[in-house]
Amino acid sequence: MLKQPKPQYSVAWISKLADIPQSSWDALAMPLKTPFLEWDWLNNLETSGSATGKNGWLPHHLTVWRDKELIACAPLYVKSHSYGEFVFDNQWADLAQRLGIEYYPKLMGMTPFTPAEGYRFLIAPGEDEDELTGIMVSAIDHFCDRHNISGCNFLYVDPVWRDRMERHGFSAWLHHSYIWQNQSYQNFDSYLGAFNANQRRNIKRERKAVETAGLLVKTLTGDEIPQAMFGQMYAFYENTCDKFGWWGSKYLTKRFFEQLHDNYRDRVLFVAAYDQEDERQPMGMSFCLYKGDRMYGRYWGSLQEIDCLHFDACYYTPIEWAIDRGIQTFDPGAGGRHKKRRGFPATPNYSLHRFYNNRLAQILKSYIGQINEREQEEIDAVNEDLPFTKLPPLSLAD
Repeated sequence: MLKQPKPQYSVAWISKLADIPQSSWDALAMPLKTPFLEWDWLNNLETSGSATGKNGWLPHHLTVWRDKELIACAPLYVKSHSYGEFVFDNQWADLAQRLGIEYYPKLMGMTPFTPAEGYRFLIAPGEDEDELTGIMVSAIDHFCDRHNISGCNFLYVDPVWRDRMERHGFSAWLHHSYIWQNQSYQNFDSYLGAFNANQRRNIKRERKAVETAGLLVKTLTGDEIPQAMFGQMYAFYENTCDKFGWWGSKYLTKRFFEQLHDNYRDRVLFVAAYDQEDERQPMGMSFCLYKGDRMYGRYWGSLQEIDCLHFDACYYTPIEWAIDRGIQTFDPGAGGRHKKRRGFPATPNYSLHRFYNNRLAQILKSYIGQINEREQEEIDAVNEDLPFTKLPPLSLAD
């Protein structure tokens, strides 16, 4: 029997996503559940000046080709700081400094500024995923060794992909997000029925407060969204960052929001609150994205403090919209224990890490089990105090 020749692969590092054909990249990204690895979203981050080397997010994407066909890729960034990641590795950076180890630069695999589960290598259907994963990990190891990179990190990873990467020697670090899951709700009242009587009354009171304030809350998506609304959303985003002292977290430019109109509005949901007597200018807005049966909350803002508008625009109205459209999971964004009182249990997610300094690598392997045990205790403690009549299942794995 004649042996089949092994496929010939070539590896290339690309410093600009625009240099990769959109059709080739999206052939790998579109089948995924996450919208945040699609070419339009990632390219917008670069071309808008949001994720750039000047801002500490130097694009350095890994690609694998067979002849001229892209068969695998990974969005990667060389980081000179830890901002915009939402997985806080300050303790590791401090430890490295005490040990006299240069922690930065580091290699980062995630969608910039996006704490939403789903990151993974993008590999064409029908290809040998184990072989290509090995090639990509080897390329990353070689790159980090050659350029004296302290470590490689993948954040908010796909749960199935995590198992594969652990077999390639990456250590999994447990974290949690607050995720709503659709328990076959028929409508918003059905969702309310999951709560105990006290919290049901509280949610009804909070939604009533918005109505009493004279506000009309609308949802808009796709072609329903006026082009000007993307610039308005940036203004709300900017105002929220400034109001709460998050000026160091104002990662996205106005151009990023404006470019969403042309290339991404079919993924966007705006929840806009208007004065009932004047619907020309929103008083407050939230910005969500969705793909398939998953939805993600990103940003919000308002012109003035309006009682409970944040809860309605960021949680209740998106949940109502999600139920009507069969959305199964809703990740409302980073932070905020107040989310658990409104139907978002603490739900595990993982990051993956590899240090190339032997001392850091040994400490990571020695202590990551204890770190994860403490995080699991935190998750359990949060979920022991949920206002549900029955706790929904917490796994998002396929």
